[in-house]
Amino acid sequence: MLPPILVYEKHCVFCRRAVLRWKARTGSRVLYLPRETPLLPRLLGVSSRAARRAVQLVETDGTIYQGAEAVFRTLGRAPGLALITRIARLPVLRWGAELVYRWVARHRPLVGAIDRALLGRDPTPPSSALVRSLFVRGMGAMYLAAFTSLGAQVRGLYGRRGLLPIAELLDRGKAVLGDDAWKQYPSIFLAGASDEALVRACRAGQLLSIGLMLGLAPRPTLFALWGLYLSFVSTGREFLSFQWDVLLLETGVDAFVVAPSGLRPTFRAEEPPWPAVLLMRWHALRFFCEAGIAKVRSGDETWRARTACRFHYGTQPLPTPLAWTAHALPRWCHRVSTELALDIERWSPLLAFAPRRLRRLGFAVLVGLQTLIAATGNYGFFNALSGVISLWLLDDAVLVRTRPLPRPPRTSGLKRALIDAGAAVLFAASLGAHLLRYGRRAVPEALTKLVDFGQRARSLGAYGLFASMTTERPEIVIEASNDDVEWAEYSFRYKPGDPRRGGRWVAPHQPRLDWQMWFAALSVPPRWFYRLLQRLLEASPDVLALLEHAPFGDRPPRFVRAVLYDYRMNDRATRRRTGEYWQRTRLGLYVPPVTLNERTSRRFVGARV
Repeated sequence: MLPPILVYEKHCVFCRRAVLRWKARTGSRVLYLPRETPLLPRLLGVSSRAARRAVQLVETDGTIYQGAEAVFRTLGRAPGLALITRIARLPVLRWGAELVYRWVARHRPLVGAIDRALLGRDPTPPSSALVRSLFVRGMGAMYLAAFTSLGAQVRGLYGRRGLLPIAELLDRGKAVLGDDAWKQYPSIFLAGASDEALVRACRAGQLLSIGLMLGLAPRPTLFALWGLYLSFVSTGREFLSFQWDVLLLETGVDAFVVAPSGLRPTFRAEEPPWPAVLLMRWHALRFFCEAGIAKVRSGDETWRARTACRFHYGTQPLPTPLAWTAHALPRWCHRVSTELALDIERWSPLLAFAPRRLRRLGFAVLVGLQTLIAATGNYGFFNALSGVISLWLLDDAVLVRTRPLPRPPRTSGLKRALIDAGAAVLFAASLGAHLLRYGRRAVPEALTKLVDFGQRARSLGAYGLFASMTTERPEIVIEASNDDVEWAEYSFRYKPGDPRRGGRWVAPHQPRLDWQMWFAALSVPPRWFYRLLQRLLEASPDVLALLEHAPFGDRPPRFVRAVLYDYRMNDRATRRRTGEYWQRTRLGLYVPPVTLNERTSRRFVGARV
């Protein structure tokens, strides 16, 4: 028995392009015939006049539908589109669709030209199989950067003689929470958090990341990487509390759902289901848009007055060598760059759901912004991860332009149903997290619980770096002495210290102690800062390895103190005259001289005797 037949106008450019799109989705489930086919009107009972006015769908029982209704019934036969087309045929939506269809039918040449301009020469639905493959391998590179960076400092941050020992935290957690400790700290380190276990976990993360980059068992590997990184983030406290740590975990969960199955899938083994593609484009839209929305909603004066970039280059945590050059630009450049940053973050992400050529423009603009940010500031793997997420604004055609690629087979059956269900749940959780930024009342309770679960798993975050711009740069300088008279400075590897030393390149590595020193200077000393002073008094090798230089080498000093300075970038003339990138002014003591209190225990820092 013949399938339903769609009759269309052959000489209409827009009609031909639309039919090519529909045919790619419906396959042999619908037969497409031009109106000009000999004897077609007489055989099907479709008049030439009606076929010129609107497309006609002739069902197998002889029923004829036209216009928007014919389009909906045609697309309803495409895999995965049945539900959407049923919703679109609800009375109000169907009425609106008919109005749009009539307008398009009256302006076919114009609409055809617009269609070609937005979609390019090939109007068929683009494939995303290659994009998915690059995305999954990109996630492997991001996990590799994260675990390699963490492995270089894990003993100093979280070892037994580190700043925030994980073993200490989990021992205390198990003593208080008992068997429920895993709910608060979902971590493999509940089974043991020795220094060797921490290092082995980082090495395992590196090996799994390389395997993912090679395309080995993507889904199991992504799950293992997510679990390993969650083990650190859930116990890492301040040093693993950055937005990109949550972003990596959240993107890792999404990647698990959209990744190809199998132990060694090829690049184009199968086409990812469209709900998975939409999930990833929504993920990109939400992440980038929230950055711009947060700046606007904060009410920060520097963003409202478009002066934020005037301060940003000199007050950001770890400037690069180009930050000083950017800071020295004229003020009108700072105003223009502030306006552009806001506009790009607020509006460009909306192109994630635009036609393909506009999506490509959105990709270029967003990645361009992230490249400029990375050029002037060290943000670990954040900018690269943003670029990996942005890949979903592309399609396979733009990645391989030398020859047309054959369309890979579509995922079907139970596998397709599971991916669709997973994408729906993750989209609901992500949407709920976004809506909660505007108030809890508008979010249903069930959705709120789903968001709470995702946040407890550290895999659902709210994004928006530098919503409030810092306009000054206080810096902490730690000094050591053996006589409480002569003091010498500790030197950090990457944060500003010596006024003659400018910024350094460090990304994608993130020196987490250097970063947290920036936050500590903005408030009263956090608890981990006193532990830092204690470890310096003990000359802990693991903590000293996080620094560039200790005044007494590996020998412990008798006293340490912390001095607060105000740092400002010098202008060109001063820099040329003095050779100094920074002008620093002493503000006072951040922490007065302290020494180890031998009467209690070397585990504590006591007041100076």
